[in-house]
Amino acid sequence: MELPHQHFMRYAIEQAVAAFEADEVPVGAVIVLEEKIIAAAYNQCEQLRDPTAHAEMIAITQAAESMGDWRLEGCTLYVTLEPCTMCAGAIVQARVPVVVYGATDPKGGAVGSLFNLLQDSRLNHVAQVVPGVMGLECGNLLTEFFRQKRELGKK
Repeated sequence: MELPHQHFMRYAIEQAVAAFEADEVPVGAVIVLEEKIIAAAYNQCEQLRDPTAHAEMIAITQAAESMGDWRLEGCTLYVTLEPCTMCAGAIVQARVPVVVYGATDPKGGAVGSLFNLLQDSRLNHVAQVVPGVMGLECGNLLTEFFRQKRELGKK
């Protein structure tokens, strides 16, 4: 039987695959409220020419619109890669109570790898973090994307 976190992470992985197909870094995110997906997004930095167009940022904007409130209380964010400092800051500001991520990001992760912004008691919000859910699948997408990029660069 599939666990709830795995169920929703599969939807985030679908978003990451869409990013891969759009030639974006394959990171996907979904936001869930009361067992329903209210936001789904993938990285769009290249398409939008916007360094802030990370999957989490877009999903947070969508969820706030869906809820009619910038406070995302009661929501769970599922994301295929450990959030960076920008996204972790937005998660704190949006008051997202639970963050579930797949692959760790040893070079840019701000939810345990380099920093732990979501559980820093000095900030006005602390989130529960569930790391490593389907981490291998999430990480493999990123590995394959960058492997293909390196191969193209050699030609």
